[in-house]
Amino acid sequence: MCSSSTDNSCLTYLLFHVYIYYNCALSTKERKENVVALQRAEMRIVKWMCGVKLKDRLSSKELRERLGIDDIALVLSQNRLRWYGHVLRKDDDDWVKKCMEYEVEGPRPRGRPQRTWPEVVREDCKTRKLNKEDAVDRCKWRKGLKAVR
Repeated sequence: MCSSSTDNSCLTYLLFHVYIYYNCALSTKERKENVVALQRAEMRIVKWMCGVKLKDRLSSKELRERLGIDDIALVLSQNRLRWYGHVLRKDDDDWVKKCMEYEVEGPRPRGRPQRTWPEVVREDCKTRKLNKEDAVDRCKWRKGLKAVR
């Protein structure tokens, strides 16, 4: 029941739209609890698709392997870095690249500052041992994106 290609494409479609919503709503505020909530939602969908109940006691990794999908946190990271590489390859005078490098002036609010999008991307690059210069070579960049599994 779990290996059907229709189920797999349905899950991919559903998770893609969840990801789009997630990216739009929380693009600058990626907190650990948000990612954990998204992973829980993903696993509920995966268990439902496989017809698995809690009493079956199958691991998340095992269910993902049955469907041939990756963890949603990994997919988020890959998509974020794919877009980042795309922007880095643009011309320096392109407005998208200028927006990415724009620094907002003015005082910061009190308390611990929220993680910014560039900080999250830096962490993703560090995890995959990528740097800005690697983005110029598209093949190397794509291999680096798929390296962590």
